Amino acid sequence: MAPIAVGDVLPDGKLAYFDEQDQLQDVSVHSLAAGKKVILFGVPGAFTPTCSLKHVPGFVEKAEELKSKGVAEILCISVNDPFVMKAWAKTYPENKHVKFLADGSATYTHALGLELDLQEKGLGTRSRRFALLVDDLKVKAANIEGGGEFTVSSADDILKDL
Repeated sequence: MAPIAVGDVLPDGKLAYFDEQDQLQDVSVHSLAAGKKVILFGVPGAFTPTCSLKHVPGFVEKAEELKSKGVAEILCISVNDPFVMKAWAKTYPENKHVKFLADGSATYTHALGLELDLQEKGLGTRSRRFALLVDDLKVKAANIEGGGEFTVSSADDILKDL
């Protein structure tokens, strides 16, 4: 399947997260994104070096600036279970706006066409690193990385697309 691209409609799918009351919730992507400008960014794995030290911190640090430009939701997805995503989110105590969403079986990642086979490294199926700018479910920018790169999907890159 071809990766999601500019002009495509964001597919719907279910992701999981822990809410403010520490209750496990399933949420549809469309319920988070319909009628809004959102950023959906994906990382290969929670607690991995580039994801933890560069990709997520950029969105946490730039969240207010992104929101000032009309972004309603900043959504981080990873092929990890919701318990791992909850623990990872806690490592960013300054975070007020990035939602950490679990795609435990990579079902949504497959729907986006952005799966990455890391079985040789013992990591199974993961997500390619990416950042999508979506306006009312329509993809306005699709910044998708190759391999282990981190060159086009940062918060600063998305700011240029706004």
